[in-house]
Amino acid sequence: TLDLSSLSSGFPSGSVFGLCDLTQLLFSTLLAVCFQLGLLIPLLVSLSLSLLKLSDHISCTYMPTAPTLPLSAWGLHSLSQSYSIFIEKGIWCRRLLHLLKIYFLSCFRYLTTSSNRNFLLTMRPFLKRAVLVISYVIVILYFRLWIMGGSMPLFSEQDNPASFSPYFLTRFLTYSYLLAFNVWLLLAPVTLCYDWQVGSIPLVETIWDMRNLATVLLAVVMALLSLHCLTAFKRLEHKEVLVGLLFLVFPFIPASNLFFRVGFVVAERVLYTPSMGYCILFVHGLSKLCTWLNRCGATTLIVSTVLLLLLFSWKTVKQNEIWLSRESLFRSGVQTLPHNAKVHYNYANFLKDQGRNREAIYHYRTALKLYPRHASALNNLGTLTRDTAEAKMYYQRALQLHPQHNRALFNLGNLLNCTSLFKEAEEIYQAGIKNCPDSSDLHNNYGVFLVDSGSPEKAVAHYQQAIRLSPSHHVAMVNLGRLYRSLGENSMAEEWYKRALQVARKAEILSPLGALYYNTGRYEEALQIYREAAALQPSQRELRLALAQVLAVMGQTKEAEKMTSHIVSEETGCLECYRLLSAIYSKQEHHDKALDAIDKALQLKPKDPKVVSELYFTKGNQLREQNLLDKAFESYKAAVALNPDQAQAWMNMGGIQHIKGNYVSAREYYERALQLVPDSKLLKENLAKLDRLEKRLQEVREKDRT
Repeated sequence: TLDLSSLSSGFPSGSVFGLCDLTQLLFSTLLAVCFQLGLLIPLLVSLSLSLLKLSDHISCTYMPTAPTLPLSAWGLHSLSQSYSIFIEKGIWCRRLLHLLKIYFLSCFRYLTTSSNRNFLLTMRPFLKRAVLVISYVIVILYFRLWIMGGSMPLFSEQDNPASFSPYFLTRFLTYSYLLAFNVWLLLAPVTLCYDWQVGSIPLVETIWDMRNLATVLLAVVMALLSLHCLTAFKRLEHKEVLVGLLFLVFPFIPASNLFFRVGFVVAERVLYTPSMGYCILFVHGLSKLCTWLNRCGATTLIVSTVLLLLLFSWKTVKQNEIWLSRESLFRSGVQTLPHNAKVHYNYANFLKDQGRNREAIYHYRTALKLYPRHASALNNLGTLTRDTAEAKMYYQRALQLHPQHNRALFNLGNLLNCTSLFKEAEEIYQAGIKNCPDSSDLHNNYGVFLVDSGSPEKAVAHYQQAIRLSPSHHVAMVNLGRLYRSLGENSMAEEWYKRALQVARKAEILSPLGALYYNTGRYEEALQIYREAAALQPSQRELRLALAQVLAVMGQTKEAEKMTSHIVSEETGCLECYRLLSAIYSKQEHHDKALDAIDKALQLKPKDPKVVSELYFTKGNQLREQNLLDKAFESYKAAVALNPDQAQAWMNMGGIQHIKGNYVSAREYYERALQLVPDSKLLKENLAKLDRLEKRLQEVREKDRT
């Protein structure tokens, strides 16, 4: 929204740009401010019209034919009225429309009088561009409000501690010091961090705080620059100082806490546009110094400036390296601002996701030392604590600080559920719903608890209530779909999965829908769903593995093999990848490769004995396909040793003994398998064959005796 064409068009052949261009620059800057503020259309209109009249009042030197128009009483009144509307908590549409009507009618009457037609012609390009920019800003603001649901965001004390202080002096001194601190970041960007929140900058609570000297120094510098602008403006020179100040001050106003509370203490991103003004002032000052210094001094100054640019370039490169990964970013925050609770919390979350629980616990505890009221840190610390009593204490402390903390309620309920305190767990959830009945997340979490505790019928009602309270709650829709799937109602499950996809087309929604299609034999639809899910999250191993499995089932073994091998190259410890590769090679009748894949899976040494049993069973099958019956028998034997309920392994052991003529052993294995699956027709047929063989063998023996 900030048009800089007036800067280039206003300096032909070394002249300074005209006052109309200056007005346009100021107006465009105000538009950029309004774009960041979100709800300043009344102030925008009043200021812009006042600037137009002020420009015309003092532009007689530049435009002799244009009449003068002082800043009238109604202009001041309208400006104060619009400002009073702005600082109210809400803006009433009727008063706003009435005020706009007064503005535009007065402006129209003034501009359409015969004595002002020359002025209208002169200002026409500016007015056209102003109308276009205002229209654009209005559309953007409407879109922004629509995204935010028509309400302003809510912030907590940890986001901006000064704004929650009950003392006016503390707020005033802290806000003033933050202005000086931001200017220091522009001058010397040495200490940079991705998040300046809790504890980053302590509150200035007394006038005797030494940091107030920085505030006074900034006030003196800004006052001197303003005086310089006034004197230079009268002499019609050095307008670049005014331009620099406009770029420096106006874009920063939305982040100054002057008009409304912002969600940060310091944010380096809001200094991007003000840095343009800083650069203009810096170059102007450098130019003045060069004119005052002799040749040697000017050369020294230029060399120093080049070195400074190189230093800043190096700092930029190093700062970009910090943003290459989550780990480097969060670790840099801890190193830069070790007294900031938020950066310790973020780094602990990353460590927790990486399974580095001991380090995560340390940083969670550090965050709590710096900010004891951090409910989320207490909740996450509870999830990492092995001691049940200690975890319960953390969850309860989190709920004392934040009674509607959904995750703490869910985790405490689950903890009580796992410790067989079902009644107490249910009371926790019901108390949370009673305190906050309109919380869709609480209803969803209670539904999950009811499913885990064996009450799926009650869970349905709470999932549906969560969806009624929040029609876009796709997590509750997916949970409801999974519940119907577990109840065998696949059509209802599919319907809810599809409703969730209408809200958000995410991989975590596509994945259960793809599993539903796969398990019901709808492989083409499963393939399409898994391809889309893998495209949305190409780094998620489970999705790519599921896609490869569908491809293998559909006979596209080459693509499945390529995809699975690629996953193995990325993660050599992927047990499921080796199992799938073994199945693919077996389907391709490459039994030696299938056997090699199973051996690699066994080398990973899974902890679950049932998984190891399945691997030995699969290995026995591959050996049997290669007619290595003795080795196959040993693999089956290892499988049943780990999992005696492996009926198929018992049956295959009986089959091998059957083939080898050991009918007694074969019968024992068959009968053991039949105990596990008494309805197996194949086992009964094998036993019948064995009976016939034994009968024939008996007859042969009797003939030999006779």
